[in-house]
Amino acid sequence: MKNFIVRALTGVVFVAVILAAILWNPVLFAIVFGGISALAIWEFTSLVNQRDDVHVNRFICTVGGLYLFFAFFGYSINYQGASIFIPYLIILLYLLISELYFKHENPMNNWAFAMLSQLYVALPFALLNTLAFQFSMTNAAVTFTPLYPLSLFIFLWANDTGAYCCGMLLGKHRLFPRISPKKSWEGSIGGGILAILVSAVICYFVKTNYLEWAGYALIVVVFGTWGDLVESLLKRQLGIKDSGNILPGHGGILDRMDSSLLAIPAAVIYLFTLSIL
Repeated sequence: MKNFIVRALTGVVFVAVILAAILWNPVLFAIVFGGISALAIWEFTSLVNQRDDVHVNRFICTVGGLYLFFAFFGYSINYQGASIFIPYLIILLYLLISELYFKHENPMNNWAFAMLSQLYVALPFALLNTLAFQFSMTNAAVTFTPLYPLSLFIFLWANDTGAYCCGMLLGKHRLFPRISPKKSWEGSIGGGILAILVSAVICYFVKTNYLEWAGYALIVVVFGTWGDLVESLLKRQLGIKDSGNILPGHGGILDRMDSSLLAIPAAVIYLFTLSIL
């Protein structure tokens, strides 16, 4: 019972922080998600460094990912041009060239995991800025638009809720038994249906095309599920249960944000394809 209370309280606080970051103002958005990005990268590099054949520079990877987030932020609000990404490119070059001098046993693994920390963790969080800031033709300026990032997280939470409830009640057919024995097809379908229903409610209030929003929900659900499975595969390969212990009762930042790591890039592609962003 005590563990349930701790888990519930942590979940409520975490959701409240996410909602405040998205709804309050752009500065809080940048601070909170920049911080989450840095913590997730530090967590990821700490995990892979547990392997005997991996020596990733956690500090440089974390600084690089944090810089990428704020570079996207500056570029998205038209505060800086594309030159803002040059320091980040220098960091990537350093991560590659430095292995020539460190004489580690397996530089290929170090390169692979260092780049994965940027591609798998840093880039998705940075792309949140693309969802949050759009150019307004009315004002001829970039505006902070919480709707798309907020909806993305609402769809993910609805999917988790629906998948859990339907999985507990109806789950018989395993979705990916090799990676995540508890996930079922019934749970995944139930989560998807609930997310699509939630998209209908959002569409009713914002007065936009329902099919586009249903598609947005479906994209987030499908790639969110894959994102969850990718992190499960990573943890299985590393032989660990949780990515960390920063969130009591929940594990690490990666454990809570794993679904979003694939859902965010997929959402950006979807919305750009429809010329919504």
